Amino acid sequence: MKRALLIAAVDARIGGVMVFGDRGTGKSTAVRALAALLPPIKVVAGCRYQCDPDGPVVCPVPCDARLGRTQAASVPVPFVDLPLGATEDRVVGALDLERALASGEKRFEPGLLAKANRGFLYIDEVNLLEDHIVDLLLDVAASGENLVEREGLSVRHAARFLLIGSGNPEEGELRPQLLDRFGLSVEVKTPTDLAGRVEVVKRCDAYDRDSEGFSDSWAAADADILKTIAKARAKLPKVEVPDSILQLGTQLCMATGADGLRGELTLMRAARAVAALEGKKIVQRHHLAEVAPMALRHRLRRNVLDETGSTVRITRAMEELLAA
Repeated sequence: MKRALLIAAVDARIGGVMVFGDRGTGKSTAVRALAALLPPIKVVAGCRYQCDPDGPVVCPVPCDARLGRTQAASVPVPFVDLPLGATEDRVVGALDLERALASGEKRFEPGLLAKANRGFLYIDEVNLLEDHIVDLLLDVAASGENLVEREGLSVRHAARFLLIGSGNPEEGELRPQLLDRFGLSVEVKTPTDLAGRVEVVKRCDAYDRDSEGFSDSWAAADADILKTIAKARAKLPKVEVPDSILQLGTQLCMATGADGLRGELTLMRAARAVAALEGKKIVQRHHLAEVAPMALRHRLRRNVLDETGSTVRITRAMEELLAA
């Protein structure tokens, strides 16, 4: 799970991470920790859409900074929780009723998608999300823009975010259309080794007793991770993907019966991100083998004649291709 989150942090085009697993295994804790680790981003001061002061104008109404009246500011990477009971207006935005009733002015009140722009949108128990909200997320995730047409308003704004979802498969299946939008998928299980479980309990207790002291003790390790992400982001555009690796990835998708071409694209981007994390200049076979299960496991159709899980099928196919 941590590896998948780091890959997505290096290359946001991968399309997010879906984390399946048992309750109480630290899924949401890991996601929030990653968002807290990332360096601050530059925004237009006071902008409700986190506009990049050095980027193109994406606000429905240009910010004051565009007119030279406001300076840029640094803010933490946005991290937005999308609650299961959120209404459509709360997610996409709607007319500011208070201002409309007080002054008769029609003004758009941004929703959660605007707040998540250039950051993270986290959905816990995503498999329990209402269908109409799922449809909205599908449209925005595909286009990177949020279009609102209601109450006489027509507003379009950027909504590019890293979509992170978590859920327990036992509580309901996730719609295939939404699952396919996630670039990577991982499964987290409750630890079975005694030493590991004891260590988790010790760390949780240490944090509860002295949260500041606990954070200070891990500050150096966090700084190392931050440096690794920054170096990988800088190196990513220079990492080469040989044609032999592209052919191997395509053969793997064909061998496993992955639907569509998103599998190949995700394999390429994820393998390149792993190579960048390791400081390599060229993607190699072991990079592809590492990311193959998390990039393809949620894209395979169930085979009634094969009782093994999708991860086993991918690993087996990869071993056969490498041995050929």
